[in-house]
Amino acid sequence: MSTAFPRLGAVAVGDALPELAIEVTTTLIVAGALASHDFTPVHHDKSAARRQGLNDVFMNILTTNGLVGRYVTDWAGPDARLTRVSIKLGAPNLPGDTMRLTGVVASKSDDGSLEVEVIGKNSWGNHVTAKVGLVLPSEAA
Repeated sequence: MSTAFPRLGAVAVGDALPELAIEVTTTLIVAGALASHDFTPVHHDKSAARRQGLNDVFMNILTTNGLVGRYVTDWAGPDARLTRVSIKLGAPNLPGDTMRLTGVVASKSDDGSLEVEVIGKNSWGNHVTAKVGLVLPSEAA
């Protein structure tokens, strides 16, 4: 059984991507920081995060960037190609929360390129707002 991914001709400006809920855990935060070689203490040391005014460790920007890219490529499929990811952080992602990613196709060009606007919200508000450029194949693979 194959999953059908969108092709350029079937996508329209205003199309919504399905929501993706990501449970924010200490393991996700620490693993993301380590995987991106971000050894800043606030991403793995609860005491350091508390000294910065938060109750626990918090997600780094590189993990957030990766999750935004994953969200769009999970929708677009393996034949899509990301061309750019631009993010802006807001409220921190802390363990025990859930980040809900939503997106909408903001623009479409004849050359196969799209721009998807993504918002990732948690219980504090918007954790991330993003614009993701990508290219979709024009025909079924």
